[in-house]
Amino acid sequence: MTFKNLRRAMTINRVLIKYRLDEYFSDTPLKPFIPLLRLVALTRRCNSQIPQGQRVREALTELGPIFVKFGQMLSTRRDLLPPDLADELMLLQDKVPPFPEQQAKARIEQQLGQPVSDVFNDFSATPLASASMAQVHAATLPNGKAVVVKVIRPGIRAQLKRDLALLRQLASWVERYFSEAKRFKPKHVVSDYEATIYNELDLRTEAANTSQLKRNFENSELLYIPEVYWDLTREKVMVQERIYGIPISDVNALKAANTDMQELAHRGVEIFFTQVFRDSFFHADMHPGNIFVDVRDPQKPVYIGIDCGIMGTLGANDKRYLAENFVAFFDRDYRRIAELHIQSGWIPAETPVEAFESAIRTACEPIFGKPLSEISFGHFLIQLFQVARRFNMEVQPQLVLLQKTLLYIEGLGRQLYPDLDLWATAKPFLKDWVKQQYGVKAIVRRLRNKWPTWIEEFPEMPEKLAQFLEQQSQTSEQLAQFQPLIQVQQARQKKNSQKLNCALIGTSLAILATGFVSTSQPAFAITSGAISAVFFILSLSR
Repeated sequence: MTFKNLRRAMTINRVLIKYRLDEYFSDTPLKPFIPLLRLVALTRRCNSQIPQGQRVREALTELGPIFVKFGQMLSTRRDLLPPDLADELMLLQDKVPPFPEQQAKARIEQQLGQPVSDVFNDFSATPLASASMAQVHAATLPNGKAVVVKVIRPGIRAQLKRDLALLRQLASWVERYFSEAKRFKPKHVVSDYEATIYNELDLRTEAANTSQLKRNFENSELLYIPEVYWDLTREKVMVQERIYGIPISDVNALKAANTDMQELAHRGVEIFFTQVFRDSFFHADMHPGNIFVDVRDPQKPVYIGIDCGIMGTLGANDKRYLAENFVAFFDRDYRRIAELHIQSGWIPAETPVEAFESAIRTACEPIFGKPLSEISFGHFLIQLFQVARRFNMEVQPQLVLLQKTLLYIEGLGRQLYPDLDLWATAKPFLKDWVKQQYGVKAIVRRLRNKWPTWIEEFPEMPEKLAQFLEQQSQTSEQLAQFQPLIQVQQARQKKNSQKLNCALIGTSLAILATGFVSTSQPAFAITSGAISAVFFILSLSR
């Protein structure tokens, strides 16, 4: 471990001890080491009367962006957390302590090359929201349009570099010393996460993602994406249309507006599967702080999505296998699930299909036909991990963002409409998608799309065919140049083979002659010896 990594590890230990979070280790193998960890922390412990949830939130905030994002993900799983802890972690979504207005203005002026007063008619000193990577200020353009100005936190890159170096070190240790952990590819996962989180530091990437997602849902009644002002967007500053809506986490306000909560939950599921399977481009940071709801028509609520810094993509093969797995799962076709896992290479090819099918059935059967409020996902995940361990199923790094997004979707569904049957909602959509992509209509559509290209290239086909035949002819001529050498080599190999055969036969007859001598049969011995001599002479002559 490098000195920087060691120093960061000591800092993490100090923060954990400071906020009395070492209590979480009391039932783990680390329990004997807790006194030593407290001794080396060299810090005063906070007041034990402070609620545990507040201590966890403050510790994650002090540790920096990566830990804040971890807390954001946990905040969506209220089913797995005590209510007080979930409420505190919700504050990490947009209530991280802000940095000073002077620093924000200085960064804006440095990026845009002109004073803030020249760019905006007014600029709010108090940020609308402050998150782990950036904060947002309200402003008004000279033409009167209301906008928000997103500014990257100063010094954030150095913090990320320090924490990611430590994560890489820990991942390397885990892979080296824990054979069981190799299935989860921790080094690969950390590498992918590093690339993803560094992309968030360039707001031009987020602006491009936002524009793409807006085009994908143009004129949609499900999702609205605010407009980006490209002429005022730089690496560390982005100006975007200001939106107005109810935060998705404010369930009481949504109900007070007479929002159809079941329809809202159904639309959320449809938006997710549309992004993944129709567009192969999905918002991968869908925590409640990034989602608002337009309730001007409460019976047809419209989602509003912001903060497109982290987007996920899937290849055609991954989409196909995922969709077919989902459909087979909804149909309880466990045999098909097992076959798909083997075909996709997610588990070893030599895996017994019947055994894997049985294990999946055992894990999945208990959850069907139940609303989210009655499903024990903790128990379900334990069973899945046991299946993974048993059959050496590896984590697919390209699906990590999708898995995280699924956690967010489930958490939102649980908050909005606990009786939502996620499977029944998604099944028709996925079946229709598979039919569109791989049915007869899909083949006809692909042929229709390819036909103009084929027509355009048809006049060139004779010339291309002639070029191909000429290349084949040249290849044949080149091979013909080597034909005499090949024939000589083949003749040599034939002679050597005949020579070896004669020698082997002669050796066998010589051994037989020796046997006849030992059995007092001289006639047979002389005959065998003479014949063996002939074969030896033939082998030498050849």
